[in-house]
Amino acid sequence: MDRIDPQPAANERTTLLKFLDYHRATLLIKVDGLGAAEMNQPIATSTLTLSGLLKHLALVEDDWIQVRFLGLAEEEPWASAPWDDDRDWEFNSAQFDDPNALRSLYQAACERTRSALVDTDLETLSVGTDRDGQQWNLRWILTHLIEETARHNGHADLLREAIDGIVGE
Repeated sequence: MDRIDPQPAANERTTLLKFLDYHRATLLIKVDGLGAAEMNQPIATSTLTLSGLLKHLALVEDDWIQVRFLGLAEEEPWASAPWDDDRDWEFNSAQFDDPNALRSLYQAACERTRSALVDTDLETLSVGTDRDGQQWNLRWILTHLIEETARHNGHADLLREAIDGIVGE
């Protein structure tokens, strides 16, 4: 069950197929070694919250587009966050934020992304690089943002259903 990260500057077809393979492997990893009892167990308690997801996805948008793709400095609230003390600061601190402020934070990050990418070609390479010094093309970054958002939307579905029974897409 090898799970291989998609190459950061592959062509469109390869990027899409590799992301699909990555998520297929992820699902198989999640169920590896579980018997029927575990496979049929409902969701257990978790520290994950909807407010944490909103703040995390705002960070994801800003980090991938503003910092890694455009090469800009981190802005607040990310620049002064105590990452060395708490790697999950955005998840853990969100409980202290006003829900409307979190919605606005996320919407503003999404709008910064939209504005930054107007007329930007998908082949455009990032200013930032990965650990191996490779740049990401915009196609890869957008696909990753889709993947990250989609994955957390699945978490949000479960959290919302646990809160008030509302389910949906």
